[in-house]
Amino acid sequence: MRDWWREFSGLVLPVACAGCGRPRTELCAACGTALSGAPPRRVRPSPRPAGLPAVHAAAPYENAVRAVLLAHKERGALGLAGPLGRALAASVRAGTGQAGTVGPLLLVPVPSARSATAARGHDPVRRIARAAAEDLRRSGRPARVLPVLRQRRAVADQSGLGARGRRVNLAGALEVARGGERLLAHGRVVLVDDLLTTGSTLAEAARAVTEALPGDRAPAGRGACAAAVVSASPSAFEINRN
Repeated sequence: MRDWWREFSGLVLPVACAGCGRPRTELCAACGTALSGAPPRRVRPSPRPAGLPAVHAAAPYENAVRAVLLAHKERGALGLAGPLGRALAASVRAGTGQAGTVGPLLLVPVPSARSATAARGHDPVRRIARAAAEDLRRSGRPARVLPVLRQRRAVADQSGLGARGRRVNLAGALEVARGGERLLAHGRVVLVDDLLTTGSTLAEAARAVTEALPGDRAPAGRGACAAAVVSASPSAFEINRN
């Protein structure tokens, strides 16, 4: 019901670009270019947490891109899921190559806490992942979303934590839901999130997936998983240039 009301409101109420405030458009051409106008790149936080897979990002988390992500996540601008999903799909392609390997691409969204999802009225990462999977399928890449990760214990709010604090906070916090390991064994697993900062969340997600897929169950010819995000901290882009 809440999603329906937000979508209806976007049709009948005045809109402005989520990135810059330009009237009568939800995302202007300039801000769309900031989001997905450049090829995605591999990014790496510093320090890099143990177990973090290779991560590709579409754009630095700053200026218009930051505003667009926050508008979708915190203000329920659901129409932005399309362009954000296309940016994520580009990151997935950059990290997995153009040709398929073994089976479809399995996009595994990093889970949000239930309290955060309830407060927002939607799960932003899962919504973006669905849009990304649709974009990948339109381009001929078989893809599906597998929301098999879940939190097995409560974690603290990460907003005030540094890299070490986030690693401690998240250690052992995620698991693959029962039966999920059978689904993960039939394709190329790509962990997806909207944002990479310290990399702790994706590293913990990779640990959970790797433990659910022992070596003798993992499809031959690939690692346990790759990772893709819409955006990453500017410092992760800077480090990758060196």
